[in-house]
Amino acid sequence: MATVDKIRNGLIDKIQSIKNKDILMALDTLIASKTSELETIKLTEDQKTMLKMSDADIKNGKLISQEAMDKRNLEWLNAV
Repeated sequence: MATVDKIRNGLIDKIQSIKNKDILMALDTLIASKTSELETIKLTEDQKTMLKMSDADIKNGKLISQEAMDKRNLEWLNAV
């Protein structure tokens, strides 16, 4: 039985030899859709805490618009 690394490397070799753009786009779509369906992301306790804090901020109206955040970031970058 082949190891995961051997299978992955074999696929990479085969993909690198493909010249047909439509096939590559189809493979990309397939891999992207299956990856997101199959993988379960395990969060650390710190990540869970941060998400809970974010939820609390949203519930309490502690929000900032993207425009205001962009402006704040530009000001910070110019100050550095």
